[in-house]
Amino acid sequence: MATGHEAHAPTAGEYIVHHLTQLNTTGHAQQSVIDFSVINLDTLFFSILMGVLGLFVMWRVAKSVTSGVPGRMQAAVEIVLEMVNNQAKGIVHSEESRKFVAPLALTVFVWIFLMNSMDFLPVDLLPKIWAGVSGDEHAFLRVVPTADLNGTLGMSIGVLLVCLWYNIKIKGLGGWVHELFTAPFGSHPVLYPVNFAMQMIEFLAKTVSHGMRLFGNMYAGELVFMLIALMGAAWAGTASGAALWVGGVIAGTVWAIFHILIVALQAFIFMMLTLVYIGQAHESH
Repeated sequence: MATGHEAHAPTAGEYIVHHLTQLNTTGHAQQSVIDFSVINLDTLFFSILMGVLGLFVMWRVAKSVTSGVPGRMQAAVEIVLEMVNNQAKGIVHSEESRKFVAPLALTVFVWIFLMNSMDFLPVDLLPKIWAGVSGDEHAFLRVVPTADLNGTLGMSIGVLLVCLWYNIKIKGLGGWVHELFTAPFGSHPVLYPVNFAMQMIEFLAKTVSHGMRLFGNMYAGELVFMLIALMGAAWAGTASGAALWVGGVIAGTVWAIFHILIVALQAFIFMMLTLVYIGQAHESH
């Protein structure tokens, strides 16, 4: 006889909401709430993990580098290095600045590529493992750091700070402040407030769009994988359930292949915008 307290499988909405909720310092679901005291622990953990993994891989390749016929890994790293170096040369014309900017761009590309690649793991794999380890079947865990707006905006703010540094380093503090009030409309005192407002809007718009672009693409990709996972869970011994399961397998395979392009492209775009914004910091209006 039913008691009204039986466990039931989550609905599609509950499944998606659960998977889109961060593991944070509050210990419970907290969405659409601005609270700077809350730290998303899963974003921090997987960001650091992918950073360490990237450093380890690059260190191993550098340690085993040979002047002869390179192995596959060395060849892949050399292609990435050459690509980043060529882009840095074409955008940042100061050779002295490129000593820092080129390695920074390489770090950005590799780090974001690895964080984006977490999206290729089965949707339920790490959350299920975490639920078993924590002893809480409803434990929250999101494994794609770049699908968290906090993570992507944090990186874009980091790029903004680098741009501000180069503005001051290249133009001098006085020269940069003068530019803030005289560009883009001219040096007439009446235009000072307008120029300053436009400069602030430009910095804000570049920083927000830089982070939002990466977040939006990865968040959408994560959501599509969840919808495909729901198709795969529709198996119920019926013909329609079997068709949905087969459709989920096909859709998952196609989307994963297409997502390889998205993962690499978004890492490349974030790196290129980083170089462009730093290159603009070297230019005077």
